[in-house]
Formats: sequence, structure tokens, C-alpha cells
Amino acid sequence: MMKIVIAEDQGMLRGAMSTLLSMEENIEVAGQAGDGEEALRLILSLDPDLCVMDIEMPVLSGLDVAERLKAEGSRCRVVIVTTFARTGYFQRAMRAGVQGYLLKDAPVSDLAGALRTIHAGGRVISPELAYSMWEQENPLTEREQDILRHLAQGSTVGEISGALFLSPGTVRNYISEIMQKLEAKNRIDAVAIAQNKGWIET
Repeated sequence: MMKIVIAEDQGMLRGAMSTLLSMEENIEVAGQAGDGEEALRLILSLDPDLCVMDIEMPVLSGLDVAERLKAEGSRCRVVIVTTFARTGYFQRAMRAGVQGYLLKDAPVSDLAGALRTIHAGGRVISPELAYSMWEQENPLTEREQDILRHLAQGSTVGEISGALFLSPGTVRNYISEIMQKLEAKNRIDAVAIAQNKGWIET
């Protein structure tokens, strides 16, 4: 019997997924979580074989949870179920050791089949999402990502300067470099491009 936890912040979808997967042979839904923190707590207490998780959830994202589980050496295999074919998300999921990366609109029978493959030690990636592997790598350095995150929060150059211990001129140079790399029209456009690609978290 395969024991799984389902983590999805949309209650109706979570309930439907749980009901349908419970009807599949040899699958037991041991727990359900509405946010990433609850998912992490359930996984650590229930020790399931797999966790089926959405990416964008409150408190902790599915990718945050996957990274925590990898750091703690958890045996739980992580399966991301998403609507987002974003390069940055996909690359981060692979670094976190995620064993499944699937589209939400796939039939439950396909999901159940993928879970069995992953439970047996395989890895399953939706073909539509696999194309992300060949898309452009994140061109932004860690420092540039930090600055973009501050810009996304509405911080001024002065505020970023103080937070990151850089001179205002250096911050402006970084912003100029970011805009060139992303071919952005302005700072707001740069933030939007990076978020859409999954290069900074929304």
C-alpha cells in the first residue's frame, strides 16, 4: 500500500483529488494539507511514501517544502502538481530532488500511474513541462535577484542600499544591468519578467 499526503490550498481541488486517488488500488491518502507548513508537519509526523504538492501555497511553497525535506534527508518522494510551466520553478524543483513534475489538468488515472512509477523509484515529468529544461537558464546573479525582490516589494534605491549595505550608485548600476539582461523597459517590467519566468518568487 502506497501512503500519500496531498498538499493543495484550494479545498475543493484537494478534496476531489483525495477522493479520486483513494479509489485507486493500493493508494492510501494518509493526510491532507492546505498550506506548505501544514504539509511539512504532516510529512514529518506521518512518514508517507509520497507527497503530492501544489507549488504556490500559503506560508511555505511546495518548492520550499521539497527543499526542507531534502535537507532533512526525508525518504518521502515529492511530486509537484502545477499549472505553471516556469523555467525557474522547474529548475529549482530538480535541484530539490523532486521526483515528479506534473500538470494539474492531467486525468487522475494518469496521476495515479505516475505515482506508482515514482513509488517504484522512477521519475515522471509531464512532456509539456519538460520543455522548460531547454529554456534559458536564470541569467540573474544572487545579488541581482535580491535587488529585484526588494523592487517587487516597492523598496526605493535608498531602502535597498541600506538593506543590502551597498551604495545607492551601486544599486542603480545593478538595476541597469538587470534591465539590460531582461530587456526590460523599466523596473516594474523587470520585476514582472523575472516573476513570470520563476526567477524570483512572487
